[in-house]
Amino acid sequence: MDDIKPIKRSKELTPLSHEHHNGLQFVWKIRQGLENGAPVELIGDYVRWFWVNHIKPHFNDEEKVLIQFLPADKTLVKQMLKEHAQIRDMILSLDHEPDKGTLKMLADFVYKHIRFEERKLFPWVEKTLSPEQLTSIYQELADEPLCNIDPIAIGWKEEFWVKSH
Repeated sequence: MDDIKPIKRSKELTPLSHEHHNGLQFVWKIRQGLENGAPVELIGDYVRWFWVNHIKPHFNDEEKVLIQFLPADKTLVKQMLKEHAQIRDMILSLDHEPDKGTLKMLADFVYKHIRFEERKLFPWVEKTLSPEQLTSIYQELADEPLCNIDPIAIGWKEEFWVKSH
């Protein structure tokens, strides 16, 4: 893992950054599960569950709320949308027998995508948009359903990422 320093995020984009933190935990859980030899079917089930309860609502927040303030022709916006589509496709492909290679590729891609948004897209957004636009984003995000972030609290019981002794 690379040496990543925390970024001071604007209050307005903090909700999305918190969701990114949960996305990084998702990546870690997939990697740990694979390293621990957990059944790929179980990891695939978790990925599909996390898609419905976290990634899909998060993408909706970015694609519905954030993007309305951004120029559609901007390269960074196009990259975000392209990567969202690629992640969707990878997750949906798990409906046909998940395998270790696809799960590893998904974890790596989600990791890189989060780093792209945190290190390139969000700083550009914070620099480009007016304080009023950022406030509007923050207010609209508050009206969107929160991503379910605690898998154990809301029904996911199989902690495949924990190494059994």
